[in-house]
Amino acid sequence: MTDPLTGEHLALDLVNTRPSTGDGRADLLATPRRLAAWLALEPDLQAEAAGATPTAADLAPVHAVREHVDAAVHAVLHGSRPPRTALRGLTEAQRAAPAVRVLDWDGSTVTATPRRTGRLGTRLAAHLAEAAADLLTDPSIGTLRQCEADDCVLVFLPAHPRRRWCSPTRCGNRARVARYYHRHKPDA
Repeated sequence: MTDPLTGEHLALDLVNTRPSTGDGRADLLATPRRLAAWLALEPDLQAEAAGATPTAADLAPVHAVREHVDAAVHAVLHGSRPPRTALRGLTEAQRAAPAVRVLDWDGSTVTATPRRTGRLGTRLAAHLAEAAADLLTDPSIGTLRQCEADDCVLVFLPAHPRRRWCSPTRCGNRARVARYYHRHKPDA
């Protein structure tokens, strides 16, 4: 199984849970166990998932949001308008479990902690849809790129304008090794 690529914007990390493999596209969120493993890697979701174990019922709302984010992100990547159904789906996912800021006193100041109610999958989907809304409305979305490796479908927001690969240790190393081999292979 491929390890998920994390560390990008949360919405892109979600889209990137469907990488290419030698056997086609993998689904790194195919089971409740895989969803739990991914949640453990995503600091932005750990509070939302605290104390809960994903079930099979939690997969559908997360998968639906992933499909909506994927459609919207790839439309933007290709300079097109995101599908209305994707934008509507993301809005509905947010509406299903809105975050309410719960006020409390920590002994010296008032704190406000966002909390959602409902099933874990619905809460996760709302949080992920909110992250997608933030991404899609951020001016940096214009720099969105797809990895330049031939067999990679992952997307990223480059911190540096010369970044070409989803990860220097994944596709970047493979591309450098292939270039080296091509330059140094004996002529047949």
